[in-house]
Amino acid sequence: MKKYIPLLLLIVLCNQIINAQNDKVPNKITQKAFAKIDFLSINMPEAQILNEPNMGFTGIHYNLMLNDWAYAGLGIYGSVRGARGGFFTLGINAGIKKYFSKKLYVDTGFHFGGGGGAGALDGGGAFILPHVNLGYDFKHFTLNSGWSYVNFFDGGKIKGHQLNVALEIPLDFEYSNYKASENDFSLIELKNSNWNQKTNRTSLMLHLNNLKVTSKADATTGEILNGKIIRLAGFELASFINKNWFAFLKVDGAYSGIRAGYMDVLLGGGYHLSMNKNRTNIQAKFGIGAGGGGGVDTQGGFLIYPDISLEQKIHKDLYLSVNKGFLFTPNKYFATSSFGAGLKYYIERNGTYNNTSNFNEGIFKGFEVIVKQDWYFNAKRMTNSTEDMHQISLQINLNMNKNIFVAGQTSFANFGNAGAYAEGLVGLGVKTNPLLGGNTTFFTQILGGAAGGGNISTGEGFIIKPSLGIDYQINNTLSLRGSAGYVKAKGGNLSNPFINFGIKYNFSFLKLK
Repeated sequence: MKKYIPLLLLIVLCNQIINAQNDKVPNKITQKAFAKIDFLSINMPEAQILNEPNMGFTGIHYNLMLNDWAYAGLGIYGSVRGARGGFFTLGINAGIKKYFSKKLYVDTGFHFGGGGGAGALDGGGAFILPHVNLGYDFKHFTLNSGWSYVNFFDGGKIKGHQLNVALEIPLDFEYSNYKASENDFSLIELKNSNWNQKTNRTSLMLHLNNLKVTSKADATTGEILNGKIIRLAGFELASFINKNWFAFLKVDGAYSGIRAGYMDVLLGGGYHLSMNKNRTNIQAKFGIGAGGGGGVDTQGGFLIYPDISLEQKIHKDLYLSVNKGFLFTPNKYFATSSFGAGLKYYIERNGTYNNTSNFNEGIFKGFEVIVKQDWYFNAKRMTNSTEDMHQISLQINLNMNKNIFVAGQTSFANFGNAGAYAEGLVGLGVKTNPLLGGNTTFFTQILGGAAGGGNISTGEGFIIKPSLGIDYQINNTLSLRGSAGYVKAKGGNLSNPFINFGIKYNFSFLKLK
């Protein structure tokens, strides 16, 4: 028996070492990245408008640096000048940034996407947008400009060469391995790790908004808009610069009140005032962006958005928000009074302390970004012949626990003669624990929200979209994804099965609680 004692001691020691390794706080990893805002003036083909002015096309992008010189990411474009307010696209980016001095660099890249709208000759919506730019690095931001070419090649007539200008801001983020999701640690453990730093505050709000039209301009269809209420659903993401000031991105789509197809995308900043022991907040916001579609004539599409909101804590980090504001074009040709309500979730992330709250522990939360291509079989049209439709789609998931997630999704048509069609959806999903060697996960989700445009028959715009799917993990951050489901429009004839295939980028972040 004595001869087995050393072996037993070795087994116990190994077991303790393994358990200690499993309990170790996951390492903090920094991903180099940058945000980009660019602008180009596109020469429009002759269509319904004689001598149509150029379309001012502006984009918001977020790109990850794959190494010292290559990047990839996502971008959304919208019209802000001309006569095509409501023209939107979504796409993927890839490019190379090569410095030939400490300050000067060459940026050559490629954007592929889908979208359209506002009666433009966008065909199926698929387009390419390559560029070659010369840039200057000002340390905290960079400026670049150069040649670009746009071509809506799937039956569209929008194409041509033009100059572009861009502003880029470094916007790195910190993360850990996705497999750390739902592991929690005491504050003492976290303070003895490389997560011991000040937190970053972020908020995510799902909301319903209402626009009461106060201007006299009628819809492009001849419908009287004055006095009508356009009902919107969407989300707002905000990131705090310090205790009070924050930047936000807001995306909404119409689901009732007018013909489907209206959408707006707004970027701005605001001031946050907390009271009542941080249980009540007041926020004043100001944003600018692009909007239109669904027959709403916003001329070039540029919109201004002042707003004030009141928030009340209802449970832990969850707040009820009500807002009142205005949304209008600079000349008030299209003007509305806005009011709405939403649920807002605050996150203190990637740190161990801040200046206002006390925490006891932290938990790693899973976050997923999915880019996929949808294929709708026999998508019903309002007037045109029924045919298949394809769209590029972006979905973002936040894990509530190991098996339940909340999801937001936006999609834009890119093939199938429906270039102006777009979706903005939210919902819930359930997934299994990893199976079949730990690389395979099955899931089901149900999404609902606003959709319209492109002559697709969605009525006033509300659709519901359940699906089943599978993820196969290929490395720590990337998985392949496929799913099948059904889409049904309320008040419209869109009612068909669909499939999609794509790729998922996943990681986890530290959330204090």
